[in-house]
Amino acid sequence: MGLLQRAYLKILARIAPQAFYKKVGVRVGKGTRIMGSLYKIFSEEAYLISIGEDCLLSSEVTLLTHDGSVDVIRKEFPKADRIKPVTIGNNVFIGYRTIVMPGVTIGNNVVIGAGSVVNKDVPSDTVYAGVPAKFIKTIAEYKKTIIPQLTELKHLSQKEKKKALLKHFGKER
Repeated sequence: MGLLQRAYLKILARIAPQAFYKKVGVRVGKGTRIMGSLYKIFSEEAYLISIGEDCLLSSEVTLLTHDGSVDVIRKEFPKADRIKPVTIGNNVFIGYRTIVMPGVTIGNNVVIGAGSVVNKDVPSDTVYAGVPAKFIKTIAEYKKTIIPQLTELKHLSQKEKKKALLKHFGKER
């Protein structure tokens, strides 16, 4: 890919995400939000990536479809590559700086913790985290632990939210 093509894709990713997805071939479902640089998140084979509906991918997530380690045997197999698709189901949260390796399928209703390396398939209705990512709990167990910690702030302005949080945590000024 040439310098002009790269520059074009970087600009397109910033100003028109839907057009960028179409241009690189990645399939992204309705209601899905991808934070950070769209240009950096997808590998060259973005057309092998499918992301379901209502997902949230945090900043600096990387979805890999190729394995560069093949270079170690490049002299013996000069034309070889290892390329596999990545599939992400519906209602999936992927935390900050997570790497999803080639060939991985992530089911529906899944939470992947920040900084994880997902190198195996993740079943639906689970929470996974770590390096490599491992089963932590079911979504039902997650709900039981997270519900008591929830605050209802989504309807507030930034200013109102700041005031409410400072009060909630006893840090009023």
